[in-house]
Amino acid sequence: MAEKSGSVSTSMGNGGLTSMDSVESFRWVFQDADDSEIDDDGDEDLPLRNGMDSEDEDNVDHRLIRTGPRIDSLDVETLEVSGAQRIDLEDVTFRKSIKLAFQTLGVVFGDVGTSPLYTFSVMFNKAPIEGKEDIIGALSLVIYTLILIPLIKYVLVVLWANDDGEGGTFALYSLICRHAKVSLLPNQLASDTRISSFKLKVPSAELERSLRIKERLEASLKLKKLLLMLVLAGTSMVIADGVVTPAMSVMSAVRGLKLAVPMVEEDHVVMISVAYLIVLFSVQRIGTSKIGLAIGPALFLWFCSLGGIGIYNLVKHDSSVFKAFNPVHIYYYFKRDSAKAWYSLGGCLLCATGSEAMFADLCYFSVGAIQLIFAFLVLPCLLLGYLGQAAYLMDNNSHAQQPFFSSIPNGTFWLMFLISNIASLIASRTMTTATFSCVKQSIALGCFPRLKIIHTSRKFMGQIYIPVMNWFLLASALLLVCFIASTEEIGNAYGIAEVGVMMMSTILVILVMLLIWQTNIILVLFFSVIFLGLEVVFFSSVLRGIKDGSWLILVFAMIVFFIMYIWNYGSKLKYETEVKKKMSMDVMRQLGSNLGTVRAPGIALLYNELAKGVPTIFGNFVATLPAVHSMIVFVCIKYVPVPFVPPSERFLFRRVCPKSYHIFRCIARYGYKDAHRENHQIFEQLLIQSLEKFILREAKERSLESDGDDDTDSEDESSHVLRDPNGTGYSLGAPLLSKYRNKTTKRPITSEASTSHEPQKDSSNLVQDKSLENELTLLHAAKESGVVYLLGHVSIRARKDSWFTKKLAINYFYAFLRKNCRRGIATLSVPHTRLLEVAITHMV
Repeated sequence: MAEKSGSVSTSMGNGGLTSMDSVESFRWVFQDADDSEIDDDGDEDLPLRNGMDSEDEDNVDHRLIRTGPRIDSLDVETLEVSGAQRIDLEDVTFRKSIKLAFQTLGVVFGDVGTSPLYTFSVMFNKAPIEGKEDIIGALSLVIYTLILIPLIKYVLVVLWANDDGEGGTFALYSLICRHAKVSLLPNQLASDTRISSFKLKVPSAELERSLRIKERLEASLKLKKLLLMLVLAGTSMVIADGVVTPAMSVMSAVRGLKLAVPMVEEDHVVMISVAYLIVLFSVQRIGTSKIGLAIGPALFLWFCSLGGIGIYNLVKHDSSVFKAFNPVHIYYYFKRDSAKAWYSLGGCLLCATGSEAMFADLCYFSVGAIQLIFAFLVLPCLLLGYLGQAAYLMDNNSHAQQPFFSSIPNGTFWLMFLISNIASLIASRTMTTATFSCVKQSIALGCFPRLKIIHTSRKFMGQIYIPVMNWFLLASALLLVCFIASTEEIGNAYGIAEVGVMMMSTILVILVMLLIWQTNIILVLFFSVIFLGLEVVFFSSVLRGIKDGSWLILVFAMIVFFIMYIWNYGSKLKYETEVKKKMSMDVMRQLGSNLGTVRAPGIALLYNELAKGVPTIFGNFVATLPAVHSMIVFVCIKYVPVPFVPPSERFLFRRVCPKSYHIFRCIARYGYKDAHRENHQIFEQLLIQSLEKFILREAKERSLESDGDDDTDSEDESSHVLRDPNGTGYSLGAPLLSKYRNKTTKRPITSEASTSHEPQKDSSNLVQDKSLENELTLLHAAKESGVVYLLGHVSIRARKDSWFTKKLAINYFYAFLRKNCRRGIATLSVPHTRLLEVAITHMV
């Protein structure tokens, strides 16, 4: 690889802006005489450096020693809070239970609840009614589709495959990434597994199948890429579902006007639907809890009305439709005309729409609440609604174009029209909310360009609003309504999006069963054959109608998939390039503790994406700036595959160079559901407090180490390394910050073991206490001098000899996405007067 850099222009006026175009068990470390370790991160060529002297002013000899696992700053905090819960459980009163039930109805079940508006009309448009047996066969298909997919698959199985209460395609991917190293982005750290919310369940040694699957996944790059492709495909289908759901729900509800007002034409339905959609997406910013509580009663009224009308039609018309519960009528339905029955499956699938939304919206409510409400309210009302429509059609099979509105009693038509329109708006919001949740997860896991995310609730962190996605979904839904005005064609597009995400979720859940749940192989095969086989049959049916205009939704999903893949590919390539180009520790030693320049008082927070090593961009800062700060912290904001990281475990500190350099690394860890919305003052305060806590804790560990050396008479380095009974040395990993150079006290190195331990112990404790005092003084003085943010912009371009497709992907598509996405520093709202920026371009 080559590196490209250009001219340098420095402007230290107002904003002080600088711009430049351009898990192992043991480890080997270098240790110097003043007991500081050099953080090599295991990426340097250690044998070549063995025995070399550093060129810093301390002129310290470095010895290569074998130490135990590195002790990070927050290991103890992790142990202390390992039993903590993210949300404190409260006594749930009856009033709170009712409130939760209404919110669940309003947020989770809107999509699946409005399916009676269009399911039979689409089915019988694809396969016209030729007799009463066709109605019974179609009803039997709907009944068992409802029982198999929403109830058994999602409510009873898939909801349990949640990631600490989070649902959706990326939540499944995150869950798998925690149990097997399948992420393509090489920024995983062993310390991530010690986060208390990680909850890693290692496959048992007794179950060899799980271990073999884990090893195969981790060893095969092709399987990792295939898994990522499935996740990206499923997420793109969810986003496509967020486009087609509002269009289908709103148009189906508005179309009821044509029955009551004959003068209403199709153009009028389209115009009213467009107005509805604009209003719907305009109020999307209002918080989910507020909206859920407001529209929950409306949706409860919808379900009660749906069940009531169903009972009315069963009593008034033909109650013999109950025989559709006998699945033999499905066999008769296909036996009479298998081609017509198979084609009608595309419409039958619409009764299960919203199943994936139940899983994606799981973050707002508990699994138990969703299961109870679906089993005892939603499913019975849906079944009564479909039974009632079938009973009505038994006597009026000519009204199959709009069976729902045709079956409404005359005196209640306008009331039901109003309720159905409100319910359709609720259904549209349900899928949009699920889309926001999936997009946020994909952003956090590096598979979607960064976008502005607004948290709409101070109480619930999972309730979000993404403006760009909101208006993008609105524009796409309006195009769909205007160019495909037929509900049958939109219904087919709806089926393509829905069955696509269902298939991806099924495959991921099968992997969860094998790898994590360690389910009996017979049950896994049973689940796979029934649900994956059923969804493949549904998918083959909806593909038949792709030429009617529903191909647009596939094109939309492919565009979203392309954006996600390009972003992930470019991000992975950029990170790998930064890792290869990072500065060598030999170069840092050659620069010396002053880094070849002047050290000015203050703290510099250098933002970069590297979790290990010294970023190349730091060398550009040193070469460009007339001075660097007395304390430097490399800050890496890193998302780990967990929903939430406890605040007490947010920051992970390590020392990068010998202590005279005053350089630390801080990894700020966030889960993909964490609300990263603190301003720069709060972030600074938290970071500096954590750094001070880190220093105090390390000093305490050093003191304990010194106390334990009284009974040891080994070589001199044993006085600086903890040893177990087997003699293995364990380093503490992050020594204290030394005093300024002119105040530094040198401790001579002796080659002989001391014969008088007590005086040496007192002297060591005195030096440590003084070092701790000076270090804390330096930290407080640097804090008073101010904090400056150093932001490195690393971009990549394909080399001239690269393939044309790589040039196109990196130089144009990925560059366009990076230019137009939200900058990482924007989340902290750092003022320009405290921000220094340097840019560099790598050729890859």
